Amino acid sequence: MLPSILHCARPLPRSLSRSLTHFTLYMDPNSSQPVERAIRTKLTNMLSPDHLEVHNESHMHAVPPGSESHFRVLVVSSKFEGLPLIQRQRLVHEALKEELSGRIHALAIQAKTPQQWSSNPTLDKSPGCMGGSRGDHTVEEKLKVRRE
Repeated sequence: MLPSILHCARPLPRSLSRSLTHFTLYMDPNSSQPVERAIRTKLTNMLSPDHLEVHNESHMHAVPPGSESHFRVLVVSSKFEGLPLIQRQRLVHEALKEELSGRIHALAIQAKTPQQWSSNPTLDKSPGCMGGSRGDHTVEEKLKVRRE
């Protein structure tokens, strides 16, 4: 009977299937922050920052404890001199293209020159989670089923 049920089941759209696969693979609460470590390493290697902050904000969202899916980065680098904000953000995206293709669901970027940082050494605050599955109290159970 199971094969007939599987045969009748409608496959998920490719984009949704891919995102769910990455979501469950990298939400292991027992990990030792490999995504955060990769972000720090790659941004340091590509941008030689004067100042770098990487904040895992996953706890502010409807994801399992210990997740590494939502990040805020502050990068201060002389490589940003003369570049518009969009170009700076593209450099950060380029450095993290592997992580952004699956491991990271959301990335907030502050990309400043050393002069901008010296005149305003602050990190923007992220707003609270307003959507997704925050109100769905069955999320943990659904994620547990997907992991099995």
